[in-house]
Amino acid sequence: MHKTLEESVVAAMDGTNSEIFKYLPYILQDFWEIGASPSDMIRLIKKYKENYPGLKILDLGCGKGAVSIRIAHELGCECWGYDGISEFIEEAKQKASEYNVSSLCHFETADIREKIHEFPPADIIILGAIGQVFGNYYETLMKLSKCLKEDGLILIDDAYREDSAEFYHPAILKRSELLDQIARAEMQLVDELIPEEPEAINEEHDQEFDSIIVRCNELMEKYPEKRVLFEDYIKQQNTEYEVLEGAFVVCLTMVIKKRKANLFHG
Repeated sequence: MHKTLEESVVAAMDGTNSEIFKYLPYILQDFWEIGASPSDMIRLIKKYKENYPGLKILDLGCGKGAVSIRIAHELGCECWGYDGISEFIEEAKQKASEYNVSSLCHFETADIREKIHEFPPADIIILGAIGQVFGNYYETLMKLSKCLKEDGLILIDDAYREDSAEFYHPAILKRSELLDQIARAEMQLVDELIPEEPEAINEEHDQEFDSIIVRCNELMEKYPEKRVLFEDYIKQQNTEYEVLEGAFVVCLTMVIKKRKANLFHG
């Protein structure tokens, strides 16, 4: 069954009740960087590409635009960012102005599942911790392939389970399953950037979770009849953070390309 935009966005934010959708801008008001690390994306672009001002970048599920804005500011790339939450897009436009990259960053509120059919071929496509919005990895890569240049890159911030992991998570594939789906889409995983300081990442997660609790508690006071909704969201976030910090889960940024493409390696 096709998910609504609200259901898709909430799922990408590790929620299950689409009713939380309209409260997400409030709950996440303390975050600018949502999901992917702009520094990691910039590092990988520098490693694999040249002529940065000539690059066309698609940032799908861009949140508040942190990745696109930092890339445009530091490398001069032209970026198109799309997200389903209009408040996020408005904040992204404001931040782009603050960083003096409004001419390079084009932000739009859109359902990326529909918008993907309109994209011209891009040099780089970024999926920054948005989960299975387009389906599984095979389905996602097949759809993205149509709007990726032959020598283009797909940068995906996500996680996989070690093959030895005994627990199951519907949104986190085992490494062998991930590689199989990438191969079936006639693509290949050419690089993996794994955070070097997991303790710092865990500390960041703790700070994020504390902020979510504070904002949800504020909403409980304002909307006491919705208390269960916000309590459930806190529980879901806690579970997701625990999963990501588990011993058998590897969080990383992946570099994927079409199998037949020849890449410059810097």
